Amino acid sequence: MKIEVLGPGCPKCEQLAENVQQAVRELELNIEVNKVKDFKTIASYGVMITPALVVDGELKVVGKVPSVAAIKKIIT
Repeated sequence: MKIEVLGPGCPKCEQLAENVQQAVRELELNIEVNKVKDFKTIASYGVMITPALVVDGELKVVGKVPSVAAIKKIIT
């Protein structure tokens, strides 16, 4: 599984990255979480509002920070 957090590094982007990391830890998964800050890459997903969450190349969340519980549901 590949997880990407898309965003330039704003507070909401950082919070999403933290929530994803916590969900991965709680589920005891060995998954690398990548932060993508490159605007061309972000735009390639059709994202205009960050943060965004991509799981295995599929855009799952745009423009909001889901809870750790919601992220667990997304990645399992």
